[in-house]
Amino acid sequence: MNTVPDNVRLPDVATGAEPVAGGALDWVGMDGIDLPVRCADGQGSTLTVPARVSVQVNLADPAARGIHMSRLYLALEKSLGEQALTPSGLCSLMHTLVASHADLSSRARLRIEYSQLLKRRALMSDNAGWRAYPVTVEAQLLDEHFSVQLGCEVSYSSTCPASAALSRQLNQQRFDEDFAGAVPSQRAVREWLGSERGMAATPHAQRSTASVMVRLAPGFDLPVSELIDAIEGALGTPVQTAVKREDEQAFAKLNAENLMFCEDAARRIRVALDADPRVAGYRIRAAHHESLHPHDAVADVAKNFD
Repeated sequence: MNTVPDNVRLPDVATGAEPVAGGALDWVGMDGIDLPVRCADGQGSTLTVPARVSVQVNLADPAARGIHMSRLYLALEKSLGEQALTPSGLCSLMHTLVASHADLSSRARLRIEYSQLLKRRALMSDNAGWRAYPVTVEAQLLDEHFSVQLGCEVSYSSTCPASAALSRQLNQQRFDEDFAGAVPSQRAVREWLGSERGMAATPHAQRSTASVMVRLAPGFDLPVSELIDAIEGALGTPVQTAVKREDEQAFAKLNAENLMFCEDAARRIRVALDADPRVAGYRIRAAHHESLHPHDAVADVAKNFD
């Protein structure tokens, strides 16, 4: 390993010269840092997962040319690698980041993106499988005021209520055609419903995405798995992992019981978040990646969220 002799002083152009054009800067730092982070696994333990991290501090000194990015990196690597993600740990980290630039900065912000693995049971069978949920944790320290936000993405199925109504109408018309002038027996109707003739049309459905960011109230931990569970419970049709025929049939039943436009999905999530004391504010987007159109249908709603 190469070493620098003790009597050799390395140049530091960041502090050794004034900037060509001076002035304070809002944020300076790094985006897309690859780091391991420790997070809760939803079962009382922690696991280490790969993450992408972005970190910045403000450059308040108008005469300083730049910040010390290595100080930010080393602080992140030490903190995120040694302790699980918690609001208290993130608050301590943010103060460390500012303190590392005490002569230059008074603010810091941090964004951590990773995938949360959760094991999901099948609806009817004994099968289970893993789901990876994109998670975002954002923290800020603005003039001694600390805040933390938690976000996730949940995939679900959405069956269009309008398409379902149109399909039912076509089924009625088919029934009238096939049994015109007749009084069919229960057995005849049952056999007809189970045949291809008994399904003149099917409503369109699509995989959809709920993107949610919540601002946490003080005093609470990072409820990652609980937030995901609440969103999936509100929607009623989360996508499945390992399925058998009985699971697929149960999923089809859930879709029929939870017909929804994107507006309905956003409102369902809002009701769930409004009932959670840990949530001080939120931003919700429900995006239905439609099979009828080449574009998405989206609905947004926010509360106490800048």
